[in-house]
Amino acid sequence: MVEDKKLWDRVLVEMELGMSKANFTTWLKDTCIIKQEDGVVYLSVPNAFVKDWLTNKFHKPILKALRDFGENIRSVEYIVTKELKKKDEGLKKLAAFNNELPLSEHYINKEDNLNQRYTFDSFVIGPFNEIAYAAAQAVIKKPGTAYNPLFIYGNTGHGKTHLIQSIGNYIKNHYPSKKVHYVTSEKYVVDYVGSMQTNKINQFKDKYKKYDVLIMDDIQFLSNKEKSQEELFHLFNNLYEDNKQIVFSSDKHPNFIPNLEDRLKSRFSQGMIVDIPAPDHESRAAILKTKARQNNFHLEEDIIHLLASELESNIRELEGILNAVICQSQVKGKDLSVMEIKNIIKASVKPKKTVSANDIIKVVANYYNIEEDVIYNKTRRKEVVRPRQIAMYILREDCNVSYPSIGQKLGGRDHTTVIHSCEKIKDGLKNDTSLMEDITQIRSML
Repeated sequence: MVEDKKLWDRVLVEMELGMSKANFTTWLKDTCIIKQEDGVVYLSVPNAFVKDWLTNKFHKPILKALRDFGENIRSVEYIVTKELKKKDEGLKKLAAFNNELPLSEHYINKEDNLNQRYTFDSFVIGPFNEIAYAAAQAVIKKPGTAYNPLFIYGNTGHGKTHLIQSIGNYIKNHYPSKKVHYVTSEKYVVDYVGSMQTNKINQFKDKYKKYDVLIMDDIQFLSNKEKSQEELFHLFNNLYEDNKQIVFSSDKHPNFIPNLEDRLKSRFSQGMIVDIPAPDHESRAAILKTKARQNNFHLEEDIIHLLASELESNIRELEGILNAVICQSQVKGKDLSVMEIKNIIKASVKPKKTVSANDIIKVVANYYNIEEDVIYNKTRRKEVVRPRQIAMYILREDCNVSYPSIGQKLGGRDHTTVIHSCEKIKDGLKNDTSLMEDITQIRSML
């Protein structure tokens, strides 16, 4: 058995690699192993708040790291062994804050896997997600008939899981006779493989066919899993024919999930496919205000807009930084300065990847299956003009490159040509859903 201190030092190194410096310092700084007994590691933590946070937020990676370095470790227990010093009065305020943090496992219904915290009341609506929200509202009014299936896609942290579980919670509460079930595609595959290995495939099929509303998250993980895809195809047909509501989510449009059967893509397209892009600045600010209000915490307007400006793409990341701000403010017993908040952001957020003009041209060319060189050429061929205009638009909108510079990079074109191209794409985005789809996919590839 590895010595306690040596084991925990190894685990801390492993944990530090997978989390921000701010999180590591806040949650793991004052921890150590008390003892190891019968495969259980007893971990000392300074207070109940840290115990709850580690139990619900970092338990799995901690246990995995312990098992990687220690033989026969099967579980870990968190023991409060040190009370807070009197001078840190601010920490006592964290007891109230504790109730508002995402200790998600406390809120998950074991029968349907729904997290009761995910409701439409707590879902912040903005220009970036209003179409997806409207589609969800249509589904809850007429489950099984309006938009069946509903397929919502978007990058990690855009609020997909919150929205699809809100559908489940609403239907469960307003249609008591309907059986609702939420499952990730990974869990579905595990269930399927387990049933095959134990000769219980009929029980597996009966289990999923009984649901009136099936919500499946992260469909992209079905890529390359042919047997599971086949089983889902048959399940889909059974549910659909009985007018049972089906809701899916993915990090990308089903047409761009590699190695996904065409017949499944066709089924997904029968209903409504809608994306949730990255939130705009106003939506990010609204989310921060709502989350702060839910935590009974006041944020000044300048701080809200600072956070909204620095954290552009991921709602989950936005909430994580807000939690860190609230936590440190409570610990210190005062509002944080702008510099302190900037330091939290710097310590917690990964630096943005710089995308060059060549990267954008390459991705656009690959997306449209054309040669990179033709985008630079003077050709006016229809299959080249649109990709070139999109490349110009992304360079302008996402990278803030000047019109003359864009023209120079793309074959020495006049800046007025670039302006016309960008305006053409802007106008097209107002009504052309396929164009919107293309640009969303290209951005995600970048």
